[in-house]
Amino acid sequence: MLTADYVRCVYDYGYWARDRILTQVSRLDRGAYVADAKLDYGSIRGTLVHILEREATWLARWEGRPDQLLGEQELPTFETLCEAWSREETKMRAFLQRLSDPMLLEVVEYESSLSGRRYAIPLWQMMAHLAHHGTQHRSEVALALTQLGHSPGDLDLIVYFDPRPL
Repeated sequence: MLTADYVRCVYDYGYWARDRILTQVSRLDRGAYVADAKLDYGSIRGTLVHILEREATWLARWEGRPDQLLGEQELPTFETLCEAWSREETKMRAFLQRLSDPMLLEVVEYESSLSGRRYAIPLWQMMAHLAHHGTQHRSEVALALTQLGHSPGDLDLIVYFDPRPL
């Protein structure tokens, strides 16, 4: 079972990895940022917008708000993406600060804006899903960046932990 401390650690890692990605994306020209990179969401921009949109949507669900839908039209530039992500990260970190072990066991009900169906899922499962979802798409963007000569470097969790040799 996940604990609140573990979840906070995994989300901290996710933001660390995201920031390494965004540092390299900032070095791209607009053409490379929006070009079709053969990713699930087309471009690097499309994939980053998708990651952010899902983060905002899941947090809204956890807080009992309607889905937070964002698209490339709302975030046309890298700068607008970064500004929006900064706002969402602040909201997420506030939620993570309030998070407790008992909360993780609570069942959250929500209605999907995509399907219109209602769901009820334990919070810990949703939070684990979002963390892994972000990892998948960050990996896709990292590969695209590497192919463009802008590798974000090693994004492994152990690198984030920064173990010291004995």
